[in-house]
Amino acid sequence: MASITDVAKHAGVSVTTVSKVINNYTDVSEKTRKKVNESIRLLRYEPNVVARGLVKKRSWTIGILLHNIMTNPFVSEMMSGMQKALASSGYDLLHLSANFNDPDYSVIRHCSSRNVDGMVVFGIGRDNKIPMDLVKAELPTMFVDTDLIGRRAGYITADNRNGILTVMEHLYNLGHRKIAFVSGYLGYVAGRTRFEGYQQGLRQFQLPYYSNYVEISNFDMAGGYNAMQNLLKLPDRPTAVVCTSDVMALGVMNAVTDAGLGVPGDISVVGFDNTAFASIVKPGLTTVSQNIFSIGERVIHQLIELVENPDYSPPVLVEPVELIIRESTSAPR
Repeated sequence: MASITDVAKHAGVSVTTVSKVINNYTDVSEKTRKKVNESIRLLRYEPNVVARGLVKKRSWTIGILLHNIMTNPFVSEMMSGMQKALASSGYDLLHLSANFNDPDYSVIRHCSSRNVDGMVVFGIGRDNKIPMDLVKAELPTMFVDTDLIGRRAGYITADNRNGILTVMEHLYNLGHRKIAFVSGYLGYVAGRTRFEGYQQGLRQFQLPYYSNYVEISNFDMAGGYNAMQNLLKLPDRPTAVVCTSDVMALGVMNAVTDAGLGVPGDISVVGFDNTAFASIVKPGLTTVSQNIFSIGERVIHQLIELVENPDYSPPVLVEPVELIIRESTSAPR
């Protein structure tokens, strides 16, 4: 890994000049600044966030990094909770726009250039290098639905496994024995642990596991629609479908009705999140409710603790869930 000395030698300047560029001092010419930043990019130098924090004043800014999900109703509700927590904190929120396909992108350089005091990260799986880079840099970070911890990083998630177990029990008690599972990417802790809950439910109720009853798609309406189309092609189609988000469940319901079938008459559908539209759609969506607003509030409160108290132990928080039964589930025909 390149050092600040390496950058100085490459750019033909002093270490002090490199430090001034990193810390956005104004007494550096634009020509020199561009030369140093180019060396930083070419050498992939990662500024030491902790060391910078010792010499820089707090910016009172918290960054948030999202991955292509600003239109997700979960995100809008979580952001409302975050804004409420921030309103009385003195901190502002800054949305960082990242090019996730750029191999030269560095989240640490990005955070350093924006001088954020801490980060909230949502929608980025553990297979992406961004979460681990934040953990290694020891920048105060709270992950939502990414189960990573470090000396200055914690996470919050819902009780996903037990939430799906209650769904499986509900469907089993209704008489369903052919239960499918539709999810987004299993690399997210939400997808993975909800899938574990589905598998555990099958074992608990002594139901067989059929791989063709499991559809992994995108965490959006189109993903749910496409997944349900595949399930409808099966010669022995399921009588119930468990979805790992409400938006996916809505796509599943649309695919069922477009095929000339009914919900729940032909196929029962269950979602997860209890977002605002779950009670508005027809039929009303049976879903697992998690307090998304509370998740937003708690993630900010915990992040501020990490920012302001270097000795604060990074938290691992699990939000309780509850099954909300509406009209999209009934006994199979």
